[in-house]
Amino acid sequence: MTADVLVVGAGPAGLTLAAELRLGGAGVVVVDERPGPTTESRASTLHARTMEIFDSRDWTKHLGQPPRETRGHFGGLPLDLALPSTHSGQWKVAQTRTEEMLQEVAAGLGADLRRSHRLVSVTAADGEVAAETVGPRGRLRIRARYLVACDGEDSTVRRLTGADFPGRDATRELLRADVSGVDVADRRFQRLEHGLAIAATRHGTTRVMVHEFGRPPGVRDGTAPDFAEVCSAWKRVTGEDISHGTPLWLNAFGDANRQLSRYRHGRVLFAGDSAHRQMPSGGQALNLGIQDAFNLGWKLAAVVRGTAGDDLLDSYHTERHAVGRDVLANIRAQGHLLLGGPEVEPTRVLLSELLTLPGVQEHWAGMISGLGIRYAMGAGEHALLGRRLPDLPLRPRTPGAPRRTTELLRAGNGVLFLLDSDEAVTLAAVAAPWAGRVVVCDAPPAEEVGATAGRALLVRPDGYVGWAGIRPDGLRAALRRWFGTPAPGPGRSGAFTHTPRRR
Repeated sequence: MTADVLVVGAGPAGLTLAAELRLGGAGVVVVDERPGPTTESRASTLHARTMEIFDSRDWTKHLGQPPRETRGHFGGLPLDLALPSTHSGQWKVAQTRTEEMLQEVAAGLGADLRRSHRLVSVTAADGEVAAETVGPRGRLRIRARYLVACDGEDSTVRRLTGADFPGRDATRELLRADVSGVDVADRRFQRLEHGLAIAATRHGTTRVMVHEFGRPPGVRDGTAPDFAEVCSAWKRVTGEDISHGTPLWLNAFGDANRQLSRYRHGRVLFAGDSAHRQMPSGGQALNLGIQDAFNLGWKLAAVVRGTAGDDLLDSYHTERHAVGRDVLANIRAQGHLLLGGPEVEPTRVLLSELLTLPGVQEHWAGMISGLGIRYAMGAGEHALLGRRLPDLPLRPRTPGAPRRTTELLRAGNGVLFLLDSDEAVTLAAVAAPWAGRVVVCDAPPAEEVGATAGRALLVRPDGYVGWAGIRPDGLRAALRRWFGTPAPGPGRSGAFTHTPRRR
């Protein structure tokens, strides 16, 4: 079979990517060796930026009203995550539900999902990628214009292609188990004489996590620890016996820290845990992968449709590799704070004091939540350039027009927010050839984030401001950079959601 894009892996990153590709008009086949969404209780946290992303596509309605917490942590140190956002804090959604929701969305948009298909070969040549899987009906050969690996930290695509994956292996690990039938006190990063203990009970199930100071990772060969190992470690650290409980799920994760040298290898790209391996501290790993996919999806769809050049994909590596590097660095630091023994106590005390200083809490919270991301966009001093546009109320001039900035991104297009000035007509004319790819809006946000700095704003489909200015030549260059060549032919004024007019 043939496809525009073959996505390997139907976890959160792969399904997000599949949905974005379909929204952008690209054909996509997703293969995964699992028979269905995960049934394991892995990640349980969606951070603010991920929830904003889901809201910008109107997907949060599928999640109902999940519990929200404003208290997070950095290496076990309390951290307030209540930054300015419509979805501030962290939202407790089991990975099982996240995957179910994303699969429903991707399938509803027309993604072709092939379960129980194990990838066995990948070859990139002659303007396409050829892959082979083994599935319920034998071997399936797939030819695609691009392949994206979203197949996890033990990525088969990474192994088959020999992609360079520098970093270090785990030197310490946390044992984790979900157990029923035990009664232990909740513990939030309790540091005891012999190790770290964490416990939380929800709906009759207790999740315990334990690390013995100085103990190296077990030799697992991809297998989970047995319950007796978890019980023994828990007793040595806490003095409590949980061996009478019933284990529901067992897992161990270490502090390995690796990142691909390049997220793009020609027609093969990597996203999520296939591109980076890290300790899942504070739920960052799953959110990082979803945001990788969201950055890549609209770009790859535009390249496949032919509206943008292949070089647009290079910006995916540039932007997301830098974000991944920063996240891996903060997770490495958290690993030392969490799993280090008595020798890290002076550092913990010092960092606790730093957290009381103005701006430090906000900076760390922006790093953990994803709200602090700023992509390098070249020259420009506007405060929002390279940052996400907050969800703000609009001041529409026509009945039925969108009332919030997020609503303008629902279809996966870009948005040009114009100033309320004479220049609006000129800038609208510049954007007209990109009709269908960029919505022009002359109803500025109520807080006038653009006008306060005397600039119009061009927002990319992923919600990040790609240009801020007033000069027509600057806007034209930004439109070409993010949205490719203009469409030929007249009659483009139909792209406008509001008609700019002179005052």
